[in-house]
Parts: sequence; structure tokens; C-alpha cells
Amino acid sequence: MKKSNFLFRIKFLYAGFFLFFFILIGQLYVVQIVKGEEFKQKADNQYIKPQYIFNRGNIYFEDKTGKKISAGMTQSGFQLTINPTLIENPEQVYSKLSEIIEIDKEDFFYRAKKEDDTWEVIKRQISDDEVFKKIKSLDLDGVTLELDKWRFYPGDKLASHVLGFVGYNEDSLEGIYGVEKYYNYLLNRKSKNLLVNFFAEIFQNLNSVISRENDEKEGDIVLTIEPTVQEYLESILEDVAEEWDTDLAGGIIINPNNGEIYAMGFSPSFDPNNFSQAEENVRFGNPMVESVYEMGSIIKALTLAIGLDTGVITSESTYNDVGTKVLNESRISNYDGKARGVIPMQEILNQSLNIGAAFVQNKIGNERFAQYLLDLGLGEETGIDLPNETFGLVSNLESTRDIEYATASFGQGIALTPIETVKALSALANGGLLITPHLVKEIKYGIISSDKIFYNPDIRIFKEETSKEISRMLIEVVDVALLGGTVKSDDYTIAAKTGTAQMAKENKRGYDDEKYLHSFFGYFPATKPEFLTFLYIIDPKDVEYASHTLTKPFMDIFKFLVNYYEVAPDRGI
Repeated sequence: MKKSNFLFRIKFLYAGFFLFFFILIGQLYVVQIVKGEEFKQKADNQYIKPQYIFNRGNIYFEDKTGKKISAGMTQSGFQLTINPTLIENPEQVYSKLSEIIEIDKEDFFYRAKKEDDTWEVIKRQISDDEVFKKIKSLDLDGVTLELDKWRFYPGDKLASHVLGFVGYNEDSLEGIYGVEKYYNYLLNRKSKNLLVNFFAEIFQNLNSVISRENDEKEGDIVLTIEPTVQEYLESILEDVAEEWDTDLAGGIIINPNNGEIYAMGFSPSFDPNNFSQAEENVRFGNPMVESVYEMGSIIKALTLAIGLDTGVITSESTYNDVGTKVLNESRISNYDGKARGVIPMQEILNQSLNIGAAFVQNKIGNERFAQYLLDLGLGEETGIDLPNETFGLVSNLESTRDIEYATASFGQGIALTPIETVKALSALANGGLLITPHLVKEIKYGIISSDKIFYNPDIRIFKEETSKEISRMLIEVVDVALLGGTVKSDDYTIAAKTGTAQMAKENKRGYDDEKYLHSFFGYFPATKPEFLTFLYIIDPKDVEYASHTLTKPFMDIFKFLVNYYEVAPDRGI
């Protein structure tokens, strides 16, 4: 009895399958044979030219809630083309089209006069459906609308130097600059010559989901960039650049514990959707990873941390500040040339004293001091996932002369990239560990597969006690010294240091007396840091010190972040 029921069920399933199969065959017969010519004509009327259709993986931001927001995508629309051999009256065609869509008149007539040419593109990247319908309704001989796809950045200028853009490399469209270039191997899609019609569109999308060659090499990327934070940083940098008439203003907001970059930007910026129209002074490359600068006094925080870590000083140690010192026939001085007499280590940071930094460096010793800086990653690439990364110029740390080590102790004579600087400074905040700054947190393959990207710090540079002590000293800088202690927070501990450095002359011989780089770094809450912010500006006008140009922007960023992320206070609780 049971066997009989089982056989009946099998036969029933087979019958159902064959019924479905014959119905499907019947439908295909109607589509392909009975109405095949009708459907073909409709498809050809919309998209008639076999062509390569651009396709590329997506780039996403991720907001604080984990929601993914499009940063770079492939947008679909149309391009307007003409067949000059079929256009009898170019003036009339232009007149009708220009009433619907803006067309370059000179270019149109130039192309329309190509009597031996059957295909010319008049307008690309048309995304307005109403425009499409109006042009179709004209039913003009020799005028065709074809499917078009292109790279689109919904945020316009947002994170443009991080994203980069897509452009032609010889005959192929590839990522140019930014993560578009660095992850081109993932984002790029193999060229496919398709007959672009309704059915091709369907099956092209279906194929991308269920069957793709070398699937592991094609994916979408999710950035560490938080779009709201990025937007705020960029607005701050624009304001700073305008207020101080700077050549460049840049900034980074990073998690000093794991290297995730929440924001990276600088001014002036550009719109990657229209990069060809960018102003002449705009850089497409990213100075955060491609340019080196002498960072000035923010390096004193590293020097004192090395001194604490090696045990040659404590925070209670004192020294005799003489104001000026000669080494190897070269003179170094405090910023004002004045002596302070016998003072504690804290004043080296509070008053930003060059002679004090040189004193600590001398106690450490040249070789050991240099090794610490090299271990912090100075003079090498950070490993950040951006193209064209350069590395700092630290050859002075190989010198046989004391003067080069003394100047390095207060950030002169060694030139670093901003990201290289941030990597080293993060070790002060996170307990002494070396991080890898990075911009991608996840790679998505298709619908269900993805790789999470982690860069756990595993190299210890400073003892935890050193990190705590230098943080305590940098907190005092903010509470007592920075603008006279007026920016102290009653609710949060903030560790910070400013830097003001002369910039080298263009001929590399000596320093420009009128051109300075201002820098500022700080982390908070300093007892358990969640954010480290680094800011710098080049050649601010009519202002002397970084404390005057960058303190307010830094504090504005601090207030924004603790409120936006609802960070619990670590002071006065």
C-alpha cells in the first residue's frame, strides 16, 4: 500500500513537471516565433547598437548604525546618438532636440555633417525618463536612444579624494586615484559585448547574481568612512581654508585602537562626477598619503614618550632650559629664543620648547631614539589601502652628527606623510600598539558572501604605563596651556598638542621665513580614546601659531563627535 502511494506521487510530480515544461515551451514559442519579430522590433527601436556596456562593482559608506549608503555606483540611463546618413535636415533635427535637452550646437552640426559616418554620440548620461519619452515621441529618422551606464557618485564632492574616480586608461575604463584605483581588481567587471535589449538586460543582471567567472575577484567594497562625519570634517576644512587663506587644509579622524578611518579629506576638493571641470589648484592625488611635510612640535609628544618608555626621564624630571644651544656648529633655539631656567618635563609640552625636546633626545641617545622612530613606522609605508603611498624622509636618522637627531626631536629635518604621522601618534593613545590605517572594512561577493577586514594591532612600541603617562601630560596641555586653558572640557579628558613648522624653500635650501605648516592632533576621551583627530594647514596668512588657527576647528570636531556618537563622559562622574 505504501509502495503504491509512493509510485503515484512520483508519477504525479513527473506529470506536473512535464506540464510546466510544455507551458514554458509554448510561451517561448509565442515570444520567439509568433510575436518574435514584433518584440525584436520594439527592442531594436530602443536599443539597436551592439556595444560594450559599462559595469562596475559598488562602493559603500557605512553610517554609525551599520547602514550602508552608496558612495560609488553604476547608474543606468541613455545616450543620444545620430546616424548622419539618415538625417536630411540637421537644422530641423537640432531645433526639435534642443527644445527637450541641452545640446552643444557646434558639436551637433559637426557630427551631423559626417556623411560617411553612421553613428555619432550627441549626448551621454541621460537619466531623465521624461526626456527619453519626449525624444522617442519625435520619431526622428537617424536619431536613436541607446542604453548607457556610467559611474556615479551620489555624494558629489563627499570623500572625493578617498574615492577617486573612473577614467580611461588607453581603451579601458578603470579606477583612477583613490580606492577606485586601489581596489580596481575587485570593482572592475570583465568586458562583455552584448546586444543591448530588454532580454539582455534581464539576463545580464541575473548572471551577475548566480553565475560569474572568477567570482572571488569581483566584489563590492564597504568603507570605514562614516558619511556624516566625513561631511562635517570637510565643512570644517573648507571654513578653515577660507578663514586663513591657506594653500591646503587637510584632516583625518581615525579610531586609534584598530586603524579604521572615519573621515579623511582636504580642501580644495572636487566633484568626481565632473572631475574634468575641477579648478586648476585642485589635486586629484591624495596629499594624506602622497605628500611629506616637516610636522613640527607635535613630534615632541613622541620624543617625550620615548624618554618615558626608556626610563631616562620621568614626568617629575627637570632640566635647565638655556633657550639656545649650538650643536655641530648649528644653532637650535626655542621658538622665542628665551631661556626658562630649571623647569619640569611638562613644560616642554606646555610651552613647546625645542631645547627641552633636544635635552630628552640626548638622554635617550641617537641610536635608540632613531630606532624608536623607525619602529613607529616613520620612513616607511603604512600599508593603507590607497594607491601611490609614499613614505617619510628620515635619512637624518642615519647621520653621524648630533644636530640631526636634536632637530628631529622637535619635528624638523624629518618629513612625514600625514597618515604616517597619524599611525605613530595613535600608539600614544591606544596603550602603545602600532595600528594599520585602513579604509575598507568589508568586501562583498554577490548576495550572501563577504569578507570582513580586520587589522588588529600586534606590535607593541610603548609600555601601557608610558601611554597612560604621556596621555596624562597631554591632557594637562589642554587643561592648562592651550589658549590658557580656556578650552578645557568639564566632561571629557582631551589629550592634544599643536605644531608650527617652517616650510622648506622650493629650492630645498633652508627654510622660508614667511611660510609655515600648522598641525594639531588630539584624542578623546583621553582615558579610553575612541577618536584621534589630526589637522594641518599650509601657509595660513597673517597668523603665527597653530594654536590660533586649529584649536577651534579641533574643538568643534570634538564636540560634534561626542554628541553624534553619544560618547559617555569620562570626567566629573
